[in-house]
Amino acid sequence: MRTGAENLYRATSNNRVRETVALELSYVNSNLQLLKEELEELSGGVDPGRHGSEAVTVPMIPLGLKETKELDWSTPLKELISVHFGEDGASYEAEIRELEALRQAMRTPSRNESGLELLTAYYNQLCFLDARFLTPARSLGLFFHWYDSLTGVPAQQRALAFEKGSVLFNIGALHTQIGARQDRSCAEGACHAMEAFQRAAGAFSLLRENFSHAPSPDMSAASLCALEQLMMAQAQECVFEGLSPPASMAPRDCLAQLRLAQEAAQVAAEYRLVHRTMAQPPVHDYVPVSWTALVHVKAEYFCSLAHYHVAMALCDSSPATEGELPTHEQVFLQPPTSSKPRGPVLPQELEERRQLGKAHLKRAILGQEEALRLHALCRVLREVDLLRTVVSQTLQRSLAKYAELDREDDFCEAAEAPDIQPKTHQKPEARMPRLSQGKGPDIFHRLGPLSVFSAKNRWRLVGPVHLTRGEGGFGLTLRGDSPVLIAAVIPGSQAAAAGLKEGDYIVSVNGQPCRWWRHAEVVTELKAAGEAGASLQVVSLLPSSRLPSLGDRRPVLLGPRGLLRSQREHGCKTPASTWANPRPLLNWSRKAQQGKTGGCPQPCAPVKPAPPSSSKHPGWP
Repeated sequence: MRTGAENLYRATSNNRVRETVALELSYVNSNLQLLKEELEELSGGVDPGRHGSEAVTVPMIPLGLKETKELDWSTPLKELISVHFGEDGASYEAEIRELEALRQAMRTPSRNESGLELLTAYYNQLCFLDARFLTPARSLGLFFHWYDSLTGVPAQQRALAFEKGSVLFNIGALHTQIGARQDRSCAEGACHAMEAFQRAAGAFSLLRENFSHAPSPDMSAASLCALEQLMMAQAQECVFEGLSPPASMAPRDCLAQLRLAQEAAQVAAEYRLVHRTMAQPPVHDYVPVSWTALVHVKAEYFCSLAHYHVAMALCDSSPATEGELPTHEQVFLQPPTSSKPRGPVLPQELEERRQLGKAHLKRAILGQEEALRLHALCRVLREVDLLRTVVSQTLQRSLAKYAELDREDDFCEAAEAPDIQPKTHQKPEARMPRLSQGKGPDIFHRLGPLSVFSAKNRWRLVGPVHLTRGEGGFGLTLRGDSPVLIAAVIPGSQAAAAGLKEGDYIVSVNGQPCRWWRHAEVVTELKAAGEAGASLQVVSLLPSSRLPSLGDRRPVLLGPRGLLRSQREHGCKTPASTWANPRPLLNWSRKAQQGKTGGCPQPCAPVKPAPPSSSKHPGWP
């Protein structure tokens, strides 16, 4: 069904038909994501929200992973290895199969840390491929097909940057699924969930700041900004859950209840911000309606919880001395007409505390009833029994407490409860995903160190050259590792007579490949040659020139080094050849992103390239 809809979506030029097909694809995509989550829960034996503990937690919003089609790397890589690197492409069958197997495995990662390692391992191999095989004038000639995570609409591009960006999106999406599966009824589980949502926000922020002209809606700047805000709101909710004990263990301390009230108000404020972003176009057109409804329900629910905890501080907590209490302005928002300081936050007289407690309970009850009403309006949310259970339980507690405080002879009109000042003891921040945890060796390391053997360089193979020892030795000076560089050649020496030149790289000694040898290893092998001499093969770098493309080149979205803003920030070094062209290939849309609202940080300007490094390891693209 999806294949037919996809073909129709590409073939038709009728806008109405395209909208209908996009809607159908979105429906199919949603069902597939739900089915995958259910199968994952069955295989893992985990029921989110019910972990056998007393507390029941509100469900979170996990993102579905972007899907992709199979890809044949064999033909373009073999051609490039043969044409540019001068080696038999067929001899790299094992490496190509390993790359294809890794890509196939990352299409269906497990929903745990092993899945993250698999995605980051493939992402790092894409970085190696980018650094080794691509130049501004050359692409692999492959089409990368990916389905939008939010709408299911297909998108394709030739740029390897699209593949890298889609994998990075899936790294963030998998973090959201790991966070949603945590047992947040205990402090440790809430902490792990918070970290997962922070990592997800970091992945979306990294993608948003460094990716432009996205071909799919889920990777547009507006969508990524909304997803980042959503993850930070869910991380803030985990902070509250880590502090909030089960109802039977609720603190009787007045100050503790006030802190919980302000924490709940902070969560409500975060979800209001997310709801405003989701309710505006273009995000409104992409995000599932159930997400917007759930965010709205959570905003009302946590606002009501803030008033409930203030009521508990007034009526159920042990009294605190006046010096320990915060001021009115520290806990409550001042009404616009009030300009006078109100003094201590809580009245000392029991009757005044009861009346104010009733007022806050009334607002709590109204907020919880509104949350249940919004829940009932959404067809998808009506099927989420856990959410209704959580809100209903809180409403029953509020009604029971209100009935306890209410009196038959109470004819005094309850005072209006003021709004509560949002405040948190721990403000979550976006954290970058651990992109180095799945870093392994370059699959195509046999081609040689990236500092020399990449598509950005051109070279000429010289030799084998037979080199004999003269009175002053071989007549050359060696420097560096992997590969070893001929730093100087003495005029008139044996090396000069053999045609060796300064700047050549030694790639073979006596028939043994030595592209990855260290300086000491090459020197030891030459010393062991004796009077018979040694046979050397070297490569001489040629001046740069425009290289022919293997396929039509589309505008680069994420070029080399474009995806990570700072090499030093991630502890990676970059070979000299990677920095040959200091102009970044990334399309930075700074003008389009100025003046954005919604709490997303503004993108930073491109970092000025660092000077070339002599590291033998490839850097991050």
